[in-house]
Amino acid sequence: MIDTNIDFRPFFISLQVASISVVLTFVLGLFAANYVYKLNFGKGIIDTLFTLPMILPPTVSGAYLLMFFGRNTGIGKLLENFGIQIVFTRIGAVIAAIFVGFPLMYRATRGAFEQIDENIINAAKTLGISNTKIFWTIKIPMAKGGIIAGVVLAFSRALGEFGATIMLAGNIPGRTQTMSIAVFSAINAGNRAVANTWTIILTAISFIILIVMNRFSYKKR
Repeated sequence: MIDTNIDFRPFFISLQVASISVVLTFVLGLFAANYVYKLNFGKGIIDTLFTLPMILPPTVSGAYLLMFFGRNTGIGKLLENFGIQIVFTRIGAVIAAIFVGFPLMYRATRGAFEQIDENIINAAKTLGISNTKIFWTIKIPMAKGGIIAGVVLAFSRALGEFGATIMLAGNIPGRTQTMSIAVFSAINAGNRAVANTWTIILTAISFIILIVMNRFSYKKR
């Protein structure tokens, strides 16, 4: 049984949070992957730190974010002095989505960079092409498939994020309640119809994302 009269605000909140976070995740993941790719020393440690959020339990990720952005922390107080509140706001939901989505974007992009033939990069350097131009005109086009896969995975992860979001942004209907949190709230309230509806919607969105990703992969091959 599903509920056809549910409040659709969690859908639009999830879409907004995922869209904003994936843009920032794209930029951060792209440059982080390129930075680690070029490293000769300390690559393993930095790579581990960048990947760690991917395997941390969601509640632990949320706890770290609270330690960093909480109202009683130095950064939290500093931001509030400028009128920026992170905890229990949609900004907090975006930060949580970036935190859990970044490793997916980073790993996919770095893997794509490592598949590029080094001889092409070396030949470009021999011709006097700058590192910046090599990055934008050679690395990005040749790693396009991995980058797009990272964007799709990061967006999907942000869309379904629950643990870190509920700890940092809370569960405020109409403000920070995303679809995943709406499922949790509905089950806690014993409203199976609403929970089933959001479950079906999330499953359908995930299914569509996978189909699009697979079609792109087959087309590229």
